[in-house]
Formats: sequence, C-alpha cells, structure tokens
Amino acid sequence: MYKARPKRYENMIYNKCGRSGLKLPAISLGLWHNFGDVDKIDNCRKMIHRAFDLGITHFDLANNYGPPAGSAEANFGRILNEDLKQYRDEIIVSTKAGYFMWDGPYGDGGSKKYIMASLDQSLKRMGIDYVDIFYHHRPDPETPMEETMRTLDLIVRQGKALYIGLSNYGPLEAKRAFKILRDLGTPCLIHQPKYSMLERNVENGLLDTLEQEKIGAIVFSPLAGGLLTNRYLNGIPEDSRASRPDSPFLDTSDVTSVLLNKLMKLRIIANARDQKLSQMALAWILRQPIITSVLVGASRVSQIEECVEAVHNTEFAQEELDSIAEILG
Repeated sequence: MYKARPKRYENMIYNKCGRSGLKLPAISLGLWHNFGDVDKIDNCRKMIHRAFDLGITHFDLANNYGPPAGSAEANFGRILNEDLKQYRDEIIVSTKAGYFMWDGPYGDGGSKKYIMASLDQSLKRMGIDYVDIFYHHRPDPETPMEETMRTLDLIVRQGKALYIGLSNYGPLEAKRAFKILRDLGTPCLIHQPKYSMLERNVENGLLDTLEQEKIGAIVFSPLAGGLLTNRYLNGIPEDSRASRPDSPFLDTSDVTSVLLNKLMKLRIIANARDQKLSQMALAWILRQPIITSVLVGASRVSQIEECVEAVHNTEFAQEELDSIAEILG
C-alpha cells in the first residue's frame, strides 16, 4: 500500500506558470517512453511513486505514448487509481492530441472530430474525469487554426481540461494561436517545445514570444535523448537508447567524436560546480526565468533522483556561461 512521504514538497521548487495562479514543479516527469506495455509495470510504479515522493507533482502524457500507442495513459491511470487516487488533487496530469493515433481520416491532426474523440479516449484510458492540462501536440496545416483553438476552448468549458497548452508550434504560429485563444476567453497556459544545450532552435524567437505573451514554457528532451548525461562519454552502452535499432531518440551516428569532445568539456565545468553533466544541463535551462519546468524521461528510479538534485543549484557565474557558450559554438 503506497503512502506518500509527508515532507515530499521540501525537495522541489515550484514555479508560477505564465499569467495563471498555477505552479508547476521545476522537474516534471514525462511518460513518452518506458511506461508502455512493453515495459515492466512494477518499474513504472516505482518511478511514479518515487517521483511523487520527491515533489514531482506533474506527469506528462499524450494519446500516442507507449509503445504501443495509448498504453502509457492506461498504465499511468492504473497506478494513479490503485495507488494515488487520494492524492489526485495534488497531482497535475497533462495529455495531448495531434499526432497519428488511429487509421482513417479522423485519427490525426487538429480537427474538432479528432481532438474531442482523442481526449475522450484518453480520459477513459486513465480512468479520470478531467486532465489538468490538455495540449494540441503540433500544428495542423490542413485544419483552420480557428477550428482547433475553438475546440480547445470548448474542452475547457466542458470541464474536460482545466488549462490549455500548445506543443511544437513555431513563434508565428504560436502567437496567432495565443490571440485566438485569448479572444475566445480561454488563454493558453503553457507551451511545450524541444530544448536543450544541443538543440536551441527555440532561442530564435519562440522564447521571446513566450516572454512577451507571458506564457509558461515546459521543455521536452532537455537532456537531448540522454546525450547530456555521462552514459555516452566512454562509448555506447549496450542498454542505451542509441543502441536500440528502433529508438526514436538517438542513433549511433549521433554520437560523433566532435560531440563527445564537447560533452567532455562540459563535464569538466559540471564537475567544478559539483554537479553531474545531466544536472548542469537541466540547471542551464532552468536558470532562465521564462522556463517553468523541464520534462525528464526515465527508465529507472535513480535517474529521477539524479535529475531532481539539479533544482538546488541553478545559478551560473558569467564565466561559466561564457565557457559553455564557447563549447557549444
């Protein structure tokens, strides 16, 4: 029988999200992989329990997370209802729709038909009445943006979601979507882009847009699929993501000698800060006021514990930032 640790919130920093009164943990747990039916449910349970014990109150999903698609929601719902049901009001659950989910013309994109059906399926899989945050997962050029945003507005008005978010929208698309949602009376709470030391496209306008619009930012893949950890510094481990032929994260060709040289130099700076490379990579993102939270993935409890430690050291000397910038190029 699971019993939450009474002082769990002392481990975590909680940041205000955009214009809202909602606060999110600086570290959130993403269930993109390692929580599907191909994974061991006991390990999934241990990771979710430990995350919650460490003050991680936000669990991020999508309709297609698994594998197979839908199984991460089903497994999370099972653990939530069997172990954490009494803590539901202390937990933020988010999910998404926007990528391919089922065959035919209504299982992908941004149409009202697809989004409404997808969320109903997600709620059923998780066994809950509402999600705290519902995202449109990516822009759909084949659907008028007004239709997609009106559907998100309707979802909130129906009580199926408390807040609305967007993911993978570029700065111009995002700005237009923000205005439509604001005019409808359901402002966007948060945006979820990909961002790490090794992938910085969001610095070319998106972060500035979010700051101007006062929209929260929660980034995924902050460790670049595991590259910004110590795992690849001495070669590619057999059990690593890059060694898997079907990995959506990394390929062995990604781990180049040029990259390894950068990682080694970054680790020297991290060691001087008394941090692991992963912790410094998370801290480097979290140092920015616009960032509300970083989404970390995990395949074992120790990885979650390692990431949470990053929130206690997010200050950087200018000399450190200059050195990091020189290494990254």
